[in-house]
Amino acid sequence: MRNTPMAGQAGLDDVNPEGPYDKLSQMPVSKISNTELARFIDFIEKLEDETESTLTMSPGYREMRMLLHLMRNHLAGRLTTPTSLADASGLSYGTAKRGIESIRQRGLIISRPRTKTGKTVSLHPSPEMIEEWERYAERIKGILGPLFGIDPASESASKIFLGASASQPVISTPAVLSARLELKGGLRVLAHADPTFMAMHNLKRQLESIFGLEIRNKARSIDNLLEDIHDNARLTKSRYDIVACDLPWFGDLAASGILMPLDSLIQRDGHDLSDFHPMAIQSSGYAGSQYGIPVQTTPELLCYRQDIFAAAQLAPPTTTEALVKVARQLHDPAKGRYGIAWNAARGTPLGHTFSFLMAKFGQPIIDLPRCLGGYDFQHAKGQQLRPMFQSDAAYRACEYMLDLLKYSPPNILTMSWYERAQSYASGGASMAYCYTLLAPLIEFDKTSPAHGNTGYLSHPVGNHGRAITPIGGYALAIPANLAPERVEAVWTALKHLTSPNMSKLYIMNGSLVTPRFSVSQDPEVAALSPLIEIVDDMAKKDILQAWPRPPVPGITELISIAGNEIFEVLDGRRSIKKALSIAQERADKVMREKGHY
Repeated sequence: MRNTPMAGQAGLDDVNPEGPYDKLSQMPVSKISNTELARFIDFIEKLEDETESTLTMSPGYREMRMLLHLMRNHLAGRLTTPTSLADASGLSYGTAKRGIESIRQRGLIISRPRTKTGKTVSLHPSPEMIEEWERYAERIKGILGPLFGIDPASESASKIFLGASASQPVISTPAVLSARLELKGGLRVLAHADPTFMAMHNLKRQLESIFGLEIRNKARSIDNLLEDIHDNARLTKSRYDIVACDLPWFGDLAASGILMPLDSLIQRDGHDLSDFHPMAIQSSGYAGSQYGIPVQTTPELLCYRQDIFAAAQLAPPTTTEALVKVARQLHDPAKGRYGIAWNAARGTPLGHTFSFLMAKFGQPIIDLPRCLGGYDFQHAKGQQLRPMFQSDAAYRACEYMLDLLKYSPPNILTMSWYERAQSYASGGASMAYCYTLLAPLIEFDKTSPAHGNTGYLSHPVGNHGRAITPIGGYALAIPANLAPERVEAVWTALKHLTSPNMSKLYIMNGSLVTPRFSVSQDPEVAALSPLIEIVDDMAKKDILQAWPRPPVPGITELISIAGNEIFEVLDGRRSIKKALSIAQERADKVMREKGHY
């Protein structure tokens, strides 16, 4: 796959693209300020026009014009200069300049130097100004509701502007940094090609305005992303400031010295991690140190068509046995409908499936010690890291996959994350194992037959298993070989990119995942999809678990081994017993080389 900078030309994955998200410049770019606050600003501008043309009044400094211009540019990521703000007021430059200074002295405007000399500046709304406008929108909503016979607290009124009542806490739009980040060449980010990072791409101009510098991003599919991280680690100085890491990678990457430990920075700044899903924080650490800050939590759930189940009078399956039975009943190839879509493509996709299915039958892919609520991957050592390919759970996982194969789409052996979600979203499959990361294909596409007709469940369990939901997702990390003079500014950027304000912004622009409880509970976010509350509830009940794909050194190789050896079983070229024996031998060799036992 060729390198794919977000702001440059798109590239194509020469091997196995996970979907369209690494073809960034070809993707439709959503309107940056597509929020209810932006609609409110448009409304106020029209109201101001009517007020001035109808009433006899002195416009004074025409501050409203300037405030509107400043807020709209902030939401759209457009630059505001003193000259452009003066022009927006419609006043003479001298009068407008006095008006701008008056607003600045009241703490509503941040003036940020654009150059080292400070001779030219950009103007931005301060956090206080943003908060004022959000309160103003709520108050106007309360006034207009009774005027048009609408209860301000009703659901219909809540959709007029901000989507929530004044009694509910709403996370504010991100404000700009008071001082622009100083990073030669801009902020360089290596990201995963998925809807969350696509939202970051679509918000590029706004993020650049917030940080005061250029952002240079590259998006890669999962295997290519890991390869890029390793290639970058071989350089004397990192070519990236921030890298997105899949949660299971942290054990390998941290143990290899590829990532910078963040503990001293977190402690120095008192950076609070309590708002994050606990399992996401645990998964992005290793050996008692924190190496990443979560940017998304994306559990894998079972999606099922509620309308199809209702028509067939079927109950959603909660066991593997019931799922196979339901898949058989709903499988109708003659009508182009199949029982279930899942990851069966050779390599990493199938390896993930295998590790998750082993967990269904109560056994991690390595012999982790039991603990309250599951298995302990944080303190495992020695024989506790021995691969378990020759366990009963591994054998049953293979048998289960062979059963599913009978009721799967014809392209199942080339199906990975995007394809299975698309198969379900397009109506080709009645059920699918799917990461919530790709739920926008279902929840945001009103043309999808699955839209509004989808139920979400934890993984159905096998014998000896219990209801769990395997956690996935990404955390942002700093390469260990980053030039020391860049670390402070990059740490500031990383904190802001993973903040509640930013996380909400990604969701309002096309993502559906967040690692933060506060964002899930934001009324605007919660109103977007029932999936938000479902995942948040699972996190609170500790149903989200990382032990099915534990972040320990060697796990990436084990997943690859599983995905290649067990593919031979699905393809009919090898028995389950033989494939698991080969996988065990290869996996043992890997873990011995890692020095585990």
